[in-house]
Amino acid sequence: MSHPIAAAAFNQDEERTSWHDTTLWLVRQKRDEAAVAVPEWEKLREAASQIKSHTLSNLDTYLKQFEKNAIENGVHVHWALDAAEHNRIVGEILQEHGARRLVKSKSMLTEECGLNPYLESCGIDVIDTDLGERIVQLAEQKPSHIVMPAIHLKKEEIGDLFHQKLGSDPGATDPEYLTGVARRHLRAKFLAADAALTGVNFAVAETGGIVVCTNEGNADLGTHLAPIHIASVGIEKLIPRAEHLGVFLRLLARSATGQDLTVYTSHFHRPRTGAALHVILVDNGRSKRLGSPEFRDALKCIRCGACMNTCPVYRRSGGHSYNWTIPGPIGSILAPGTDLDAYSSLPFASTLCGSCSDVCPVKIDIHGQLYTWRQRLSKTQGDSGKSFMMGRIGGILASPGRYRLFGHLGRWVLRHAPRLIGSSRLNSWGISREMPEAPRKSFRSWYLENRGAE
Repeated sequence: MSHPIAAAAFNQDEERTSWHDTTLWLVRQKRDEAAVAVPEWEKLREAASQIKSHTLSNLDTYLKQFEKNAIENGVHVHWALDAAEHNRIVGEILQEHGARRLVKSKSMLTEECGLNPYLESCGIDVIDTDLGERIVQLAEQKPSHIVMPAIHLKKEEIGDLFHQKLGSDPGATDPEYLTGVARRHLRAKFLAADAALTGVNFAVAETGGIVVCTNEGNADLGTHLAPIHIASVGIEKLIPRAEHLGVFLRLLARSATGQDLTVYTSHFHRPRTGAALHVILVDNGRSKRLGSPEFRDALKCIRCGACMNTCPVYRRSGGHSYNWTIPGPIGSILAPGTDLDAYSSLPFASTLCGSCSDVCPVKIDIHGQLYTWRQRLSKTQGDSGKSFMMGRIGGILASPGRYRLFGHLGRWVLRHAPRLIGSSRLNSWGISREMPEAPRKSFRSWYLENRGAE
């Protein structure tokens, strides 16, 4: 389903649309308050952007350095070309250790790879342990946001879901009570798990270590109880040195939720005694994007979600309308690179206001890349009717005489037949909008009459 159709369906529930918009804007405001409290905020953004640019330009070197140091630390390092290979590797690791129960912390990469359905088809019991992820898993939905996966659901809906699936009190909506229900439910899953899987926020080439940032401690609980830790990491998550973490950690939580720092910032360098640590380095199209000068900077993304929280289109259309793992502005850049035909509507799911670029902590020119995708799509999949009309409009704008003539005709139509162009099937844009009152004369006419006046 294309974004415009899915967004229109989301907007049928006006109350939910307004609530979704307001909630995400509050998160954006928290981000602003956190950012302005750091005097060197813009210097941090520039430093992060430069570190990422340097790393991407030398990614092969840093990947080999990371692998060497990780192996020396006793870590098993695997390489996955695509989603299918990643899923196969995870399955083989679990099979090798006889693991049938897996607890997962949040990982958008495993969502991208479709890991859960794959493992379930292999008879593995997969439990998402991030609260938002567990909610959407119980609801048999996809995450609608990369930081707040269940942001599209209200507490009343979560209460009903927990009553049906977890036996909570009927009608209970208190967040603290529902969190307690989830905690008791998940505690049993942690204790019974044979293996734990985490995503990775940063992988440090210098040390061969990985860093996982959470607010709930679920990643730590899973990895410290289970004898096997599998970490799935996109190759773009590399940074050169441990000292660079200070830059990114100061930016990440502030950009995501307005916190100074995530509650848990966990470092893993080697397996525990008697346990195993496996790191899977995943490409899945990233090398292809790295080779694209126009879109390679999208690989700088640290998955904070700030561009989603500020985007007027995302806030009013919901994450599921994007029909891809990562929604919002950054997803609208990444998705067309995987399947241009399937996601051709996403670069147009933007006002090109530039707010996404303004809040990006690593200074990705998001709206510029969206515009580049639009240009490319217009050349390959352009609407012939739209192209014809734009050509005619270009001819009008190129001629002062034609411009004045059509300006006169336009004002006449606005005064005498406003519905013809304002809210008719000829102009779907105007159906839900009031057209402005037409002026009696053009600015040029007014200027010629008044330019000599004091």
